[in-house]
Formats: sequence, C-alpha cells, structure tokens
Amino acid sequence: MTKATNSPDNAGEAADDIQSRVLHRDGLMLIIDKPAGVPVHRGPRNSRDKSGMALEDSFDALRFGLPRPPVLAHRLDRDTSGCLVLGRHRKATASLGLLFKHGKIGKTYWAVVEGGPETDQGTIDIPLGRLNAERGWWQKPDPNGLPSTTNWQVLGRGPGLAWLALEPVTGRTHQLRVHCATMGWPIIGDTIYGNAARNGEVMLHLHAREIVVPLSKNKPPVKVTAPVPPHMREKLAACGWTGE
Repeated sequence: MTKATNSPDNAGEAADDIQSRVLHRDGLMLIIDKPAGVPVHRGPRNSRDKSGMALEDSFDALRFGLPRPPVLAHRLDRDTSGCLVLGRHRKATASLGLLFKHGKIGKTYWAVVEGGPETDQGTIDIPLGRLNAERGWWQKPDPNGLPSTTNWQVLGRGPGLAWLALEPVTGRTHQLRVHCATMGWPIIGDTIYGNAARNGEVMLHLHAREIVVPLSKNKPPVKVTAPVPPHMREKLAACGWTGE
C-alpha cells in the first residue's frame, strides 16, 4: 500500500491503491485485500512504523457514493494479509459484528510453517490467555484462558516447510500464530511466537485466503478469495502451490 502524505498527488495514489484492493462490494459491505505490514487501526509511532498511519486512513476513498466511509467489521494483525471485511453503514456493521461474534463467518487462512505436522489434518484445542500486562495483545497457552480451537489441513510440503490451511473456530487474538508455534511448527516470519529476527526481512507468511459471509437466509453466502501476496509466493511454490 502506498503511504500517503499531505500532497494531493500522493493522496490520489493512496486512493487508487485502496480502491484496487476491493475484492467485493455490495450495499452492506466491502471486502478488501489487506496488504501485509500495515496496521488496520491508527496507533502511536513506533520503531516499525514511524508515520503512525494505518489502513483505515484510506477508507474515505471507499465511500462509493455513501455519506460516510466504511468501518472495520473485524481486524487482522498488522503483518497478516488478505480478506478484510468493512461495514458500509452503521446497521450493516452491527449485523456483521454479530455474525463474527457468533462464529457464523467462515474463514480460511493459508500459512507456511517451519517443519510441519506429521499427519495431514487435525484440530488444535489450546486455551489462550494474555502473556502479561506489559505485552498488550501477546498471548500464551493458558489452561485457565479462553477456549481456542483451530482446524488445520496440510495442502503441500517442501524442504523443511509445510503449507497449511487454517480454519479458526474461535477468534482469539494471535490464535493461529500461537497455536502453530505451540505445536512445534511456527509460521515463517513470525517475530513474536516464531523464530524470525525482529529486524529481519522475512515477512509473516500468514494470509486470510478466503472468507464466507452469510448475509441473507434467502441468498447464497458471499464467498471471496484474496490473491496470494508476493512475499509468500516463493515458499508456497516450494510446497507445491502452482500459482492458482
């Protein structure tokens, strides 16, 4: 995503960029392809993002005729790419929020992990709790924590790698990252729970590949697939991905 400045030219580039990322649009919602490395929410400047900018800074370009910009119906981690759902007005956002809260929205993530499971599919059921007060959103396995369940399937294998489809049954913060790391196959590029260097060049190999939203009882659910980001293509290919 292009980082905007106060210049009209750069603002136009940012608008064009975010509009090009729209994967689905209807009267209730947008589904966009979130780039990796960009936070969804505005936040304080830090060592990784000197600007304090976020994806939602560009939402004004996604009004498409409505009086207000869309708002986030859920969130993805800064380093996770892929399908992100936005509500186009207040009632729609509330309805989408309930669908997410009650687990009605299907989500499939692609990940490339170190090593990989011995079997080809399974379920991870490990409760999670906050690591500590100082680390904010960071999580850890905690028998007294919130129930956390992830279904997984191996889609391909490569030298020291595995390509997984991950389906979170629950929606805990960092759930997929902690679950994979706890199982002994951390996600490539994970600087918190995995083995990636904090100042390394390898980006997190976690992508919100597909989302299924049942908007109406009388219509088929909206099913959207996000293209694979450039930084994941090499290792996915090493695991047998053919580019589709």
